[in-house]
Amino acid sequence: MKRKVLILSVIMTITAVALIDSCKKSSPAPLDLGTLMVGSIDLNAAVAPTNVPINPTITATFTTEVDETTATTSNITLTEDYDNVSIPLTISVAGKVVTITPENNLANGALYKLAVTSGLKATNGEMLTSIDRSFTTEGSFLPAGMVAYWNFDGNADDQTGNYNASADGVTDITYVTGRNAASGQAAEFNGTTSLIEIPNGDVLENSADFSISFWIKDDTTAKRDQFVLGLAGWNGFQFEYNSNVYGTGDNAQIGQCKLAAQYSLSDGTSASQDLWFTGSATGTTKDNGGWQGWTFAKDLVSNNGTGVNGLLAQTWAHVVCTYDHTTKIGTIYINGEKMKEQDFNLYGDTHPLYNATGLKFAGNADNNALALGFIQDKVDPTITDGWADYSDPANGHFQGLMDDVAIYHSVLTPALITLMYNSGSSK
Repeated sequence: MKRKVLILSVIMTITAVALIDSCKKSSPAPLDLGTLMVGSIDLNAAVAPTNVPINPTITATFTTEVDETTATTSNITLTEDYDNVSIPLTISVAGKVVTITPENNLANGALYKLAVTSGLKATNGEMLTSIDRSFTTEGSFLPAGMVAYWNFDGNADDQTGNYNASADGVTDITYVTGRNAASGQAAEFNGTTSLIEIPNGDVLENSADFSISFWIKDDTTAKRDQFVLGLAGWNGFQFEYNSNVYGTGDNAQIGQCKLAAQYSLSDGTSASQDLWFTGSATGTTKDNGGWQGWTFAKDLVSNNGTGVNGLLAQTWAHVVCTYDHTTKIGTIYINGEKMKEQDFNLYGDTHPLYNATGLKFAGNADNNALALGFIQDKVDPTITDGWADYSDPANGHFQGLMDDVAIYHSVLTPALITLMYNSGSSK
Protein backbone atom coordinates (compact mmCIF):
# COMPACT_ATOMS: atom_id res chain seq x y z
CA MET A 1 0.00 0.00 0.00
CA LYS A 2 2.81 2.42 0.89
CA ARG A 3 4.52 1.65 -2.44
CA LYS A 4 1.39 2.60 -4.40
CA VAL A 5 1.08 5.87 -2.49
CA LEU A 6 4.74 6.71 -3.18
CA ILE A 7 4.40 6.05 -6.92
CA LEU A 8 1.25 8.16 -7.07
CA SER A 9 3.04 11.01 -5.24
CA VAL A 10 5.95 10.98 -7.71
CA ILE A 11 3.58 11.02 -10.68
CA MET A 12 1.67 13.95 -9.23
CA THR A 13 4.94 15.89 -8.58
CA ILE A 14 6.18 15.37 -12.14
CA THR A 15 2.79 16.40 -13.50
CA ALA A 16 2.78 19.56 -11.37
CA VAL A 17 6.28 20.54 -12.51
CA ALA A 18 5.32 19.97 -16.13
CA LEU A 19 2.20 22.11 -15.70
CA ILE A 20 4.24 24.93 -14.10
CA ASP A 21 6.86 24.82 -16.91
CA SER A 22 4.18 24.85 -19.56
CA CYS A 23 2.71 28.00 -18.03
CA LYS A 24 6.06 29.86 -18.11
CA LYS A 25 6.79 32.19 -21.07
CA SER A 26 9.84 31.33 -23.22
CA SER A 27 12.90 33.52 -22.34
CA PRO A 28 13.93 35.87 -25.17
CA ALA A 29 17.12 34.99 -26.99
CA PRO A 30 20.06 37.10 -25.73
CA LEU A 31 21.88 39.54 -28.01
CA ASP A 32 25.52 38.44 -28.19
CA LEU A 33 28.28 39.08 -30.69
CA GLY A 34 28.98 36.12 -32.92
CA THR A 35 31.69 37.30 -35.32
CA LEU A 36 33.37 40.60 -36.12
CA MET A 37 35.17 40.60 -39.46
CA VAL A 38 36.83 42.78 -42.08
CA GLY A 39 36.84 40.40 -45.02
CA SER A 40 38.79 37.41 -43.73
CA ILE A 41 40.40 39.41 -40.88
CA ASP A 42 38.99 38.53 -37.45
CA LEU A 43 38.55 41.61 -35.23
CA ASN A 44 37.24 39.39 -32.44
CA ALA A 45 40.40 37.31 -32.11
CA ALA A 46 42.46 37.08 -28.94
CA VAL A 47 45.20 39.19 -30.57
CA ALA A 48 44.16 42.44 -32.22
CA PRO A 49 45.02 42.40 -35.96
CA THR A 50 47.56 44.80 -37.46
CA ASN A 51 46.79 44.37 -41.15
CA VAL A 52 43.36 45.97 -41.57
CA PRO A 53 42.98 47.94 -44.84
CA ILE A 54 42.48 51.71 -44.63
CA ASN A 55 39.05 51.39 -46.28
CA PRO A 56 37.51 48.58 -44.20
CA THR A 57 33.98 47.29 -44.25
CA ILE A 58 33.35 45.90 -40.77
CA THR A 59 30.73 43.14 -40.51
CA ALA A 60 29.34 42.34 -37.07
CA THR A 61 27.13 39.23 -36.91
CA PHE A 62 25.02 38.79 -33.77
CA THR A 63 23.18 35.82 -32.32
CA THR A 64 19.75 37.31 -32.89
CA GLU A 65 18.19 39.98 -35.08
CA VAL A 66 19.17 43.57 -34.34
CA ASP A 67 16.77 46.49 -33.89
CA GLU A 68 18.01 48.80 -36.63
CA THR A 69 16.74 51.89 -34.81
CA THR A 70 19.41 51.29 -32.15
CA ALA A 71 22.27 50.73 -34.61
CA THR A 72 23.35 54.36 -34.58
CA THR A 73 26.58 56.31 -34.18
CA SER A 74 25.52 56.97 -30.60
CA ASN A 75 25.86 53.27 -29.85
CA ILE A 76 28.56 52.29 -32.35
CA THR A 77 31.75 54.35 -32.50
CA LEU A 78 35.19 54.09 -34.10
CA THR A 79 37.90 56.25 -32.56
CA GLU A 80 41.32 57.13 -33.96
CA ASP A 81 43.70 56.55 -31.09
CA TYR A 82 46.51 58.96 -31.99
CA ASP A 83 44.28 62.05 -31.94
CA ASN A 84 41.13 60.73 -30.24
CA VAL A 85 39.00 61.70 -33.25
CA SER A 86 35.67 59.95 -33.77
CA ILE A 87 35.44 58.56 -37.31
CA PRO A 88 32.21 59.28 -39.28
CA LEU A 89 30.45 55.99 -39.99
CA THR A 90 27.74 54.62 -42.24
CA ILE A 91 25.81 51.84 -40.44
CA SER A 92 23.26 49.43 -41.89
CA VAL A 93 21.36 46.43 -40.51
CA ALA A 94 20.15 43.25 -42.22
CA GLY A 95 18.69 40.83 -39.69
CA LYS A 96 21.53 39.66 -37.44
CA VAL A 97 24.22 41.50 -39.44
CA VAL A 98 25.37 45.06 -38.77
CA THR A 99 27.66 46.59 -41.40
CA ILE A 100 29.94 49.43 -40.27
CA THR A 101 31.76 51.47 -42.92
CA PRO A 102 34.01 54.50 -42.31
CA GLU A 103 32.98 57.37 -44.58
CA ASN A 104 36.60 58.24 -45.38
CA ASN A 105 39.82 56.28 -45.60
CA LEU A 106 41.52 55.64 -42.28
CA ALA A 107 45.13 56.52 -41.54
CA ASN A 108 47.83 54.01 -42.42
CA GLY A 109 49.52 52.14 -39.58
CA ALA A 110 47.20 53.65 -36.95
CA LEU A 111 45.43 52.14 -33.95
CA TYR A 112 41.60 52.31 -33.93
CA LYS A 113 39.11 51.43 -31.20
CA LEU A 114 35.66 50.10 -32.00
CA ALA A 115 33.03 50.35 -29.26
CA VAL A 116 29.46 49.04 -29.23
CA THR A 117 27.40 50.03 -26.21
CA SER A 118 24.48 48.37 -24.43
CA GLY A 119 22.24 50.80 -26.30
CA LEU A 120 22.31 48.34 -29.19
CA LYS A 121 19.26 46.08 -28.83
CA ALA A 122 17.74 43.05 -30.43
CA THR A 123 14.30 43.18 -32.01
CA ASN A 124 13.07 41.26 -28.95
CA GLY A 125 14.29 44.06 -26.67
CA GLU A 126 17.36 42.33 -25.29
CA MET A 127 20.38 44.61 -24.77
CA LEU A 128 23.93 43.88 -25.81
CA THR A 129 26.66 43.66 -23.20
CA SER A 130 29.01 46.45 -24.25
CA ILE A 131 32.05 45.40 -26.28
CA ASP A 132 35.34 47.11 -27.13
CA ARG A 133 37.72 45.89 -29.81
CA SER A 134 40.83 47.42 -31.39
CA PHE A 135 42.81 47.00 -34.59
CA THR A 136 45.69 48.62 -36.46
CA THR A 137 45.60 49.50 -40.13
CA GLU A 138 48.21 48.19 -42.54
CA GLY A 139 51.45 49.93 -43.48
CA SER A 140 53.64 52.51 -41.79
CA PHE A 141 51.88 55.29 -39.95
CA LEU A 142 50.47 58.10 -42.09
CA PRO A 143 47.86 60.50 -40.75
CA ALA A 144 44.51 60.44 -42.50
CA GLY A 145 43.50 63.26 -44.84
CA MET A 146 46.16 63.05 -47.55
CA VAL A 147 45.09 64.32 -50.97
CA ALA A 148 47.53 61.95 -52.67
CA TYR A 149 49.68 59.03 -51.52
CA TRP A 150 52.01 56.74 -53.45
CA ASN A 151 53.32 53.67 -51.59
CA PHE A 152 55.02 52.07 -54.63
CA ASP A 153 53.89 48.56 -53.78
CA GLY A 154 54.48 47.25 -57.28
CA ASN A 155 53.10 50.31 -59.09
CA ALA A 156 52.89 54.11 -59.11
CA ASP A 157 49.18 54.31 -58.31
CA ASP A 158 47.84 56.92 -55.90
CA GLN A 159 46.23 55.09 -53.01
CA THR A 160 43.48 57.73 -52.82
CA GLY A 161 42.62 56.83 -56.43
CA ASN A 162 42.87 60.35 -57.85
CA TYR A 163 46.47 60.91 -58.97
CA ASN A 164 47.82 57.81 -60.64
CA ALA A 165 50.89 58.06 -62.85
CA SER A 166 50.02 58.64 -66.50
CA ALA A 167 49.96 55.64 -68.83
CA ASP A 168 53.39 56.54 -70.26
CA GLY A 169 54.60 58.32 -67.13
CA VAL A 170 56.67 55.56 -65.51
CA THR A 171 60.18 55.30 -66.94
CA ASP A 172 62.80 52.76 -65.82
CA ILE A 173 61.42 52.21 -62.32
CA THR A 174 62.00 49.00 -60.39
CA TYR A 175 60.00 48.12 -57.28
CA VAL A 176 62.15 46.58 -54.57
CA THR A 177 62.01 45.64 -50.89
CA GLY A 178 61.38 48.71 -48.72
CA ARG A 179 62.86 49.82 -45.43
CA ASN A 180 60.84 47.39 -43.27
CA ALA A 181 58.07 44.81 -43.48
CA ALA A 182 55.25 47.29 -42.82
CA SER A 183 56.36 49.67 -45.56
CA GLY A 184 56.15 47.09 -48.33
CA GLN A 185 58.04 47.95 -51.50
CA ALA A 186 59.85 51.09 -52.60
CA ALA A 187 60.58 52.63 -56.02
CA GLU A 188 64.18 52.40 -57.21
CA PHE A 189 65.56 55.23 -59.40
CA ASN A 190 68.68 54.61 -61.52
CA GLY A 191 70.05 58.18 -61.50
CA THR A 192 69.93 58.74 -65.28
CA THR A 193 66.50 58.01 -66.74
CA SER A 194 64.16 56.85 -63.96
CA LEU A 195 61.07 59.03 -63.61
CA ILE A 196 57.47 58.90 -62.41
CA GLU A 197 55.13 61.61 -63.75
CA ILE A 198 51.83 62.45 -62.06
CA PRO A 199 49.32 64.53 -64.07
CA ASN A 200 47.56 67.58 -62.60
CA GLY A 201 50.32 68.43 -60.18
CA ASP A 202 49.03 72.01 -60.06
CA VAL A 203 45.94 70.78 -58.20
CA LEU A 204 48.20 69.02 -55.70
CA GLU A 205 50.07 72.23 -54.99
CA ASN A 206 47.38 74.91 -54.95
CA SER A 207 46.49 75.15 -51.28
CA ALA A 208 46.69 77.64 -48.42
CA ASP A 209 48.18 74.99 -46.12
CA PHE A 210 50.56 72.38 -47.47
CA SER A 211 52.59 69.37 -46.30
CA ILE A 212 54.65 66.87 -48.25
CA SER A 213 56.13 63.75 -46.67
CA PHE A 214 58.43 61.16 -48.23
CA TRP A 215 61.15 58.62 -47.47
CA ILE A 216 64.38 58.42 -49.46
CA LYS A 217 67.51 56.32 -49.36
CA ASP A 218 70.29 57.91 -51.35
CA ASP A 219 72.55 55.68 -53.41
CA THR A 220 75.86 57.07 -52.18
CA THR A 221 77.71 56.02 -55.34
CA ALA A 222 76.21 59.03 -57.15
CA LYS A 223 77.67 61.73 -54.87
CA ARG A 224 76.31 64.70 -56.80
CA ASP A 225 73.53 67.29 -56.66
CA GLN A 226 70.17 65.54 -56.92
CA PHE A 227 66.55 66.50 -57.55
CA VAL A 228 64.33 64.20 -55.52
CA LEU A 229 61.10 65.55 -56.99
CA GLY A 230 59.77 68.63 -58.73
CA LEU A 231 56.73 70.37 -60.18
CA ALA A 232 58.03 72.85 -62.79
CA GLY A 233 60.93 73.51 -60.42
CA TRP A 234 60.50 76.62 -58.29
CA ASN A 235 57.52 77.59 -60.47
CA GLY A 236 55.71 74.95 -58.45
CA PHE A 237 57.89 73.20 -55.89
CA GLN A 238 61.01 71.05 -55.85
CA PHE A 239 63.08 69.23 -53.24
CA GLU A 240 66.80 68.78 -53.77
CA TYR A 241 70.09 68.30 -51.96
CA ASN A 242 73.61 69.10 -53.07
CA SER A 243 76.76 67.04 -53.27
CA ASN A 244 78.19 68.49 -50.07
CA VAL A 245 75.91 66.25 -48.01
CA TYR A 246 78.54 63.58 -48.67
CA GLY A 247 81.30 65.70 -47.13
CA THR A 248 82.81 65.57 -43.67
CA GLY A 249 84.22 68.20 -41.37
CA ASP A 250 84.02 71.70 -42.87
CA ASN A 251 82.47 70.37 -46.09
CA ALA A 252 79.57 68.90 -44.12
CA GLN A 253 78.72 72.38 -42.88
CA ILE A 254 77.71 73.56 -46.34
CA GLY A 255 75.86 70.45 -47.40
CA GLN A 256 72.26 71.47 -47.85
CA CYS A 257 68.78 70.41 -48.80
CA LYS A 258 65.86 72.64 -49.64
CA LEU A 259 62.26 72.95 -50.70
CA ALA A 260 61.99 75.66 -53.34
CA ALA A 261 58.35 76.65 -53.83
CA GLN A 262 56.05 79.24 -55.38
CA TYR A 263 53.77 81.12 -52.98
CA SER A 264 50.53 82.94 -53.74
CA LEU A 265 50.34 86.59 -52.69
CA SER A 266 47.38 88.64 -51.55
CA ASP A 267 47.33 90.67 -54.80
CA GLY A 268 46.85 87.54 -56.93
CA THR A 269 50.48 87.25 -58.06
CA SER A 270 53.08 84.81 -56.74
CA ALA A 271 56.73 84.70 -55.69
CA SER A 272 59.23 81.90 -55.14
CA GLN A 273 61.28 81.22 -52.04
CA ASP A 274 63.78 78.58 -50.92
CA LEU A 275 63.27 76.90 -47.57
CA TRP A 276 66.80 75.58 -47.19
CA PHE A 277 68.76 73.87 -44.49
CA THR A 278 72.53 73.52 -44.08
CA GLY A 279 72.91 72.01 -40.62
CA SER A 280 75.86 74.27 -39.93
CA ALA A 281 76.63 75.72 -36.53
CA THR A 282 76.73 79.38 -37.55
CA GLY A 283 75.11 81.86 -39.90
CA THR A 284 71.76 80.13 -40.36
CA THR A 285 69.29 82.10 -38.22
CA LYS A 286 68.28 85.73 -37.85
CA ASP A 287 70.16 85.83 -34.56
CA ASN A 288 73.34 84.40 -36.02
CA GLY A 289 74.03 86.35 -39.20
CA GLY A 290 71.30 84.75 -41.30
CA TRP A 291 68.23 86.21 -43.00
CA GLN A 292 65.79 88.06 -40.74
CA GLY A 293 63.03 85.53 -41.33
CA TRP A 294 65.07 82.48 -40.40
CA THR A 295 63.89 81.63 -36.92
CA PHE A 296 65.40 78.18 -36.40
CA ALA A 297 68.15 75.95 -37.80
CA LYS A 298 69.32 72.83 -36.01
CA ASP A 299 73.06 72.62 -35.41
CA LEU A 300 74.33 69.31 -36.77
CA VAL A 301 78.01 70.18 -36.69
CA SER A 302 78.96 71.23 -33.14
CA ASN A 303 79.82 68.58 -30.56
CA ASN A 304 81.16 66.21 -33.21
CA GLY A 305 77.95 66.23 -35.22
CA THR A 306 77.92 64.65 -38.66
CA GLY A 307 76.29 67.50 -40.57
CA VAL A 308 73.54 66.99 -43.13
CA ASN A 309 75.40 64.02 -44.58
CA GLY A 310 74.53 61.98 -41.49
CA LEU A 311 70.86 62.44 -42.32
CA LEU A 312 70.62 62.16 -46.09
CA ALA A 313 73.63 60.24 -47.38
CA GLN A 314 73.94 57.18 -45.19
CA THR A 315 70.53 55.60 -44.56
CA TRP A 316 66.78 55.88 -45.02
CA ALA A 317 65.65 59.43 -44.27
CA HIS A 318 62.15 60.74 -43.62
CA VAL A 319 61.56 64.27 -44.92
CA VAL A 320 58.53 66.47 -44.23
CA CYS A 321 58.08 70.05 -45.44
CA THR A 322 55.13 72.17 -44.30
CA TYR A 323 53.67 75.63 -44.83
CA ASP A 324 51.06 77.16 -42.51
CA HIS A 325 49.28 80.09 -44.15
CA THR A 326 47.86 81.33 -40.85
CA THR A 327 51.24 81.75 -39.19
CA LYS A 328 53.16 82.17 -42.49
CA ILE A 329 55.74 79.68 -41.22
CA GLY A 330 57.51 77.09 -43.36
CA THR A 331 59.33 74.15 -41.76
CA ILE A 332 61.57 71.24 -42.72
CA TYR A 333 61.63 68.09 -40.58
CA ILE A 334 64.08 65.23 -41.09
CA ASN A 335 63.73 61.95 -39.21
CA GLY A 336 61.03 63.32 -36.92
CA GLU A 337 62.96 66.44 -35.84
CA LYS A 338 62.53 70.07 -36.82
CA MET A 339 65.58 71.15 -38.83
CA LYS A 340 64.73 74.56 -40.33
CA GLU A 341 61.99 77.14 -39.91
CA GLN A 342 61.31 80.45 -41.62
CA ASP A 343 58.65 83.06 -40.85
CA PHE A 344 57.40 85.33 -43.63
CA ASN A 345 56.02 87.72 -41.02
CA LEU A 346 59.62 88.69 -40.28
CA TYR A 347 60.59 89.38 -43.90
CA GLY A 348 59.36 92.97 -43.56
CA ASP A 349 56.22 94.60 -44.95
CA THR A 350 58.01 95.69 -48.13
CA HIS A 351 58.87 92.09 -49.05
CA PRO A 352 56.35 90.32 -51.35
CA LEU A 353 56.27 87.20 -49.19
CA TYR A 354 55.11 89.23 -46.20
CA ASN A 355 51.69 88.83 -47.85
CA ALA A 356 51.97 85.15 -48.75
CA THR A 357 48.63 83.31 -48.58
CA GLY A 358 49.63 79.75 -49.49
CA LEU A 359 51.30 77.72 -52.22
CA LYS A 360 50.47 78.33 -55.87
CA PHE A 361 51.46 76.66 -59.14
CA ALA A 362 52.89 79.31 -61.48
CA GLY A 363 54.14 77.10 -64.29
CA ASN A 364 52.55 76.60 -67.69
CA ALA A 365 49.27 74.71 -67.87
CA ASP A 366 50.73 72.20 -70.33
CA ASN A 367 53.62 71.13 -68.08
CA ASN A 368 51.93 70.55 -64.76
CA ALA A 369 53.10 66.99 -64.11
CA LEU A 370 54.66 66.26 -60.74
CA ALA A 371 57.96 64.55 -61.49
CA LEU A 372 59.29 62.05 -58.95
CA GLY A 373 63.01 61.61 -59.55
CA PHE A 374 63.68 64.91 -61.35
CA ILE A 375 62.93 68.64 -61.21
CA GLN A 376 60.15 68.90 -63.81
CA ASP A 377 58.08 67.44 -66.63
CA LYS A 378 60.36 65.80 -69.19
CA VAL A 379 58.16 66.36 -72.25
CA ASP A 380 57.35 70.06 -71.98
CA PRO A 381 59.65 71.56 -69.34
CA THR A 382 59.03 74.96 -67.78
CA ILE A 383 62.72 75.58 -67.06
CA THR A 384 64.65 75.64 -70.35
CA ASP A 385 68.17 75.81 -68.89
CA GLY A 386 70.48 72.96 -69.90
CA TRP A 387 71.02 71.75 -66.33
CA ALA A 388 67.25 71.09 -66.06
CA ASP A 389 67.06 69.03 -69.27
CA TYR A 390 65.81 65.54 -68.50
CA SER A 391 67.47 64.05 -71.58
CA ASP A 392 70.96 64.71 -70.18
CA PRO A 393 71.80 61.79 -67.85
CA ALA A 394 74.50 63.89 -66.17
CA ASN A 395 71.90 66.29 -64.77
CA GLY A 396 70.54 65.91 -61.24
CA HIS A 397 68.46 62.75 -61.65
CA PHE A 398 67.70 61.11 -58.32
CA GLN A 399 69.58 57.86 -57.68
CA GLY A 400 68.29 55.71 -54.85
CA LEU A 401 65.06 54.52 -53.28
CA MET A 402 61.88 56.50 -52.66
CA ASP A 403 58.82 55.46 -50.69
CA ASP A 404 55.55 56.63 -49.16
CA VAL A 405 55.19 60.02 -50.84
CA ALA A 406 52.16 61.81 -49.36
CA ILE A 407 50.74 65.29 -49.96
CA TYR A 408 48.35 67.06 -47.60
CA HIS A 409 46.42 70.31 -47.88
CA SER A 410 46.88 70.74 -44.16
CA VAL A 411 49.76 71.29 -41.75
CA LEU A 412 51.10 68.12 -40.16
CA THR A 413 51.90 68.71 -36.50
CA PRO A 414 55.30 67.94 -34.95
CA ALA A 415 53.74 65.17 -32.88
CA LEU A 416 52.31 63.47 -35.97
CA ILE A 417 55.59 63.82 -37.84
CA THR A 418 57.45 62.17 -34.97
CA LEU A 419 54.92 59.32 -34.99
CA MET A 420 55.39 58.93 -38.73
CA TYR A 421 59.15 58.61 -38.36
CA ASN A 422 59.04 56.28 -35.36
CA SER A 423 56.52 54.03 -37.06
CA GLY A 424 58.27 53.93 -40.42
CA SER A 425 61.91 53.88 -39.39
CA SER A 426 64.00 50.95 -40.52
CA LYS A 427 66.00 51.14 -37.29
